[in-house]
Amino acid sequence: MEIFEKTNKVLKLLSNAVSEGIVVVNTKQIIVATNQASNVLFGYNEDELIGKPLETLIPQKYHHNHSSHVDSFLKHSDKRKMGHGRDLYGLRKDGTTFPVEAGLNPFNIYGNNYVMALVIDITVRKKAEEELKHWANIFHESLNEIFIFDAKHLNFLNVNTGAQNNIGYSLEELKKMTPIDIKPEYTEEQFRESIKPLLNGTEAKISFITVHERKNGTTYPVEVHLQRSFSSEGETLVAIILDITERVNYTAKLEKTVEERTQRLQEALHKEKELNELKTKFLSLVSHEFKTPLSGILTSSTLIGKYTNTEQQEKRDKHIKTIQSKVKYLNNIINDFLSIERLESGKVNYKFSKFSLSKVINEVIYDANMLLKEGQNISYPDGIENIVLNFDEKILELILTNLINNAIKYSPEYTTIDVSAEFNNSGLKITVKDQGIGIPKKEQKFLFNRYFRAENALLTQGTGIGLNIVKSHLENLGGTINFISSEEKGSVFTVIIPQE
Repeated sequence: MEIFEKTNKVLKLLSNAVSEGIVVVNTKQIIVATNQASNVLFGYNEDELIGKPLETLIPQKYHHNHSSHVDSFLKHSDKRKMGHGRDLYGLRKDGTTFPVEAGLNPFNIYGNNYVMALVIDITVRKKAEEELKHWANIFHESLNEIFIFDAKHLNFLNVNTGAQNNIGYSLEELKKMTPIDIKPEYTEEQFRESIKPLLNGTEAKISFITVHERKNGTTYPVEVHLQRSFSSEGETLVAIILDITERVNYTAKLEKTVEERTQRLQEALHKEKELNELKTKFLSLVSHEFKTPLSGILTSSTLIGKYTNTEQQEKRDKHIKTIQSKVKYLNNIINDFLSIERLESGKVNYKFSKFSLSKVINEVIYDANMLLKEGQNISYPDGIENIVLNFDEKILELILTNLINNAIKYSPEYTTIDVSAEFNNSGLKITVKDQGIGIPKKEQKFLFNRYFRAENALLTQGTGIGLNIVKSHLENLGGTINFISSEEKGSVFTVIIPQE
């Protein structure tokens, strides 16, 4: 150390002129000299470090490896950077640490070996590197696609991992491509036109929605945010791409939901309108259909009171029959309304049993004969004596009563109502044919609607609910009802009763 002191003054003059910190140690790793820059760097006064071990300037956690590294360096005696490939840190007098870069230079004076370390505080550089690394990580780890391409030639310069994974091309492949290669909707001319606002400085950023095409040929919707930038490679454009597949799907789903709900609302409003119209029709119908027979009942009951003599019994019987007929008609209307209520509420209980078809037809035709107009007759079906059905007997009676009574009501005098029955592949086919007024063609599609009355039947007594009830029961039981009709020529109604 005494030998080193002989040249110390000269060394100090030289070293103090150097901006880097200089620390000189002997082979025992004892500090023998420092310059002003190193004293300031580590927070010591002049000559305060002389004679102290080099580890004074090294954080405790690095002590166990430091001595062996220095010994190895002294044996090889070549210039090198200290801690190559590792992060180095210095320890200030106040206990704080900071990143350093150290260059080691061996030398010999008066037969003694020394090492001079040039120490540089790289805090600013380290922070910049960490920030750069941080932004590089953000670039590559971003789930959004990021493309950087040359503004002049449009060649891709860099593409992050998220974009490579989504679009299916490697970085090497993409560097041979341009945005036009992944945008099937654009030509180069169109694309260059779209980025003009960026290049001429009129816009700082532009955004648009387009479609990207993957390597496998599939496409997906994207939202592009494009802005101008500059790098060592010149003027560039940076594109941040958002895959909006989910957004588009959600929007489409939302639009579909809105459309469906709007449609349901319109249907509900239409249904409400129909119900209001039905309510009006119902009230009008009840008023008319109940008023007419009640008026007849009142008239007949009043007249009966006037026929007090025994010889007037025939006249009394006539009015009694009228009253009975009107009461039965009112009872049928009430039953029809009750049937509608049960059908709508789902409270209909069907009772299947085996019975003779001829029994039901005989009863229905017997009751219908009381309604026949002058000259009308009912043609009884042939060959039904041995037909046995497994069905709801009361429902079949209701169906036949409705069809035969309608045929009588809407047919003129001196006509025949033909009733036939036969089996086919679908079950028992029953047909009721009349020679009545028929149903206008333009109104036939409404025939089974509740309360519907054709224009040519408005003056004829009726509720317009019978056929609706018949159709509802048949549909519930797996049967069908159809018809063909021509005005002034008559109608043919066909019912299929399913049978196993």
